[in-house]
Amino acid sequence: MPNSTQKPSPGHFVAPLEETPLVAIDSVKTDGKPSNLWIDAWRDLRGRPMFWISSVIILLVVIVALFPGLFTQTAPNDNCELSNSNAGPSEGHILGFTRQGCDVFARIIYGTSTSLSVGIIVTVLVFTLGILFGAFAGFYGGWIDAVLSRAGDIFFSIPYILAAVVIMSVFSSNRNVWVISLAIGIFAWPATARVLRSEILRVKNADYVTAATAIGVKRFNILWKHVLPNSIAPVIVITTISLASAIVAEATLSFLGVGLPSSVMSWGNDIGQAQTTLRQAPQVLIYPSLALSLTVLAFIMLGETVRDALDPKARALR
Repeated sequence: MPNSTQKPSPGHFVAPLEETPLVAIDSVKTDGKPSNLWIDAWRDLRGRPMFWISSVIILLVVIVALFPGLFTQTAPNDNCELSNSNAGPSEGHILGFTRQGCDVFARIIYGTSTSLSVGIIVTVLVFTLGILFGAFAGFYGGWIDAVLSRAGDIFFSIPYILAAVVIMSVFSSNRNVWVISLAIGIFAWPATARVLRSEILRVKNADYVTAATAIGVKRFNILWKHVLPNSIAPVIVITTISLASAIVAEATLSFLGVGLPSSVMSWGNDIGQAQTTLRQAPQVLIYPSLALSLTVLAFIMLGETVRDALDPKARALR
């Protein structure tokens, strides 16, 4: 009798070669459209309602800033009459009047260009300084990284609103759009530099960077042509959001009385001047605040959608 404790030998199952077409498995699709990070991001953005809503709002704000005469025929300062002080809406003046009898709607329309200009100038300054400090610190490393990173830490430790208050107080006789933009932007770049530095530290060890180094490409060209384009996506997102922060910072400084002079129309100036008449005429404060909030919300929404679109992991989870 066979031994009952003996286990049967396991069987070996090999799929027939004709049933596993290796050619079909290993083949590469060549009929599809070429793709990269930016093309995939655009395809994702096109299907997002939040992207289109924020883009339409931002486009409208830009058009208002460039062509205010298309939206109101009332001069914001020429037709101010004290007899209309803090008056409510009337024919031709849908949002009422300020304390000086100026049209609230006209001031909001003409103040758009000032607030948006400050945001754009600050964003360009933050983007430029963040790129320079973050790229060189992350790519070259060594003492360059140590010096640039410590400089960034010094600026990062100073709240840029507080620093802007000090600078605007020192240059109180020369307050204009450029001075307030420099006061905000020169202390707001370290966050952008830090994000870019971390991305470059990740990208510079990629295979294509090693290949470019092996064939003798100069290091600066590698940084400019290979490393930086593949590290810039998070910086674009931060830049979009920083524009909204710059607009809020300008309004904050004007509200504190150290921003733009009262002769310059901006949403922050109107909000700051309206605080004394809040109980008698709340519309003077509410409407510029709504314009500011809507614009800032649009830029934040755009930044959020762009961030998700540029993140392959976020796209894979949906």
